[in-house]
Amino acid sequence: MSVSRRSLLGAGLAVPAAGLLAASPAAAASGTGDRLRALERAHQAHLGVYARNLRTGATATHRAGERFGMCSTFKTLAASAIMRDRDGDGTFLDRIVHYTDEDLVENSPITENHVRGGMRIAELCHAAICYSDNTAGNLLLRQIGGPAGVTRFCRSLGDRVTRLDRWETELNDIAPGDPRDTTTPRAIGEDYARLALGTALDPAHRARLTGWLIGNTTSAKRFRTGLPDSWLIGDKTGSGAYGSGNDVGIAWTGAGTSLVLAVLTRKHEPEAGYDDELIAEAARILADVLAPGE
Repeated sequence: MSVSRRSLLGAGLAVPAAGLLAASPAAAASGTGDRLRALERAHQAHLGVYARNLRTGATATHRAGERFGMCSTFKTLAASAIMRDRDGDGTFLDRIVHYTDEDLVENSPITENHVRGGMRIAELCHAAICYSDNTAGNLLLRQIGGPAGVTRFCRSLGDRVTRLDRWETELNDIAPGDPRDTTTPRAIGEDYARLALGTALDPAHRARLTGWLIGNTTSAKRFRTGLPDSWLIGDKTGSGAYGSGNDVGIAWTGAGTSLVLAVLTRKHEPEAGYDDELIAEAARILADVLAPGE
């Protein structure tokens, strides 16, 4: 029987924190590293992977501690910080944020249609996560003290690595070796696990975040191509300079097993295009080794 969206949200999706980051996870299937390295060579790219089966503890990693540009995957973190730190009484998300044409930046398909009346903060969260609306991302950052608010939030989760330094759209211009606006596959994968599966958010906010991730519209050619059709996927993508292409999130197999997946990529030339096929194929390998037959 395949797992349903309603049953997951109704159960609150919580997994005990100890279950997220067990000290001695089971090893992933042998040969995974070879497959990921071969994929990296075939696409002439740097590929960073952190994935974990929350039921078995099996992991798959490749360059999991290497820094990659975060790009729009920060938007999940910004929305989560607002929910945890600003929406304690359940009313902050209903506040209307007003903005002007001057606030609009490239790739803002939702906010560009609501300049006259403004948008509720919950609507901005939805636009940022489900449509990767960049103006929405910036308006969310204003609610938590700018890019540094994301860094502080990550530190509060126990993430000593992830940092956000700039606003949209400059944060996507990341040269290799520049630490600004970067994370690692392991760090951001664990952050998403704490938020969508753990106890970093209260049950109501966790369910709301997970609903937005499941409603994401931007990964049709990434995780949603590489993972089985019967799986439920909640994720956030990001893209930037040097062919940076990311997808991070949670997948639930047909048997209801939870997988944390973080695939971050970049290429060698500043103007290189991002590679959806690389991300989809990496996800396909991860599904094969971490949840075969599910």
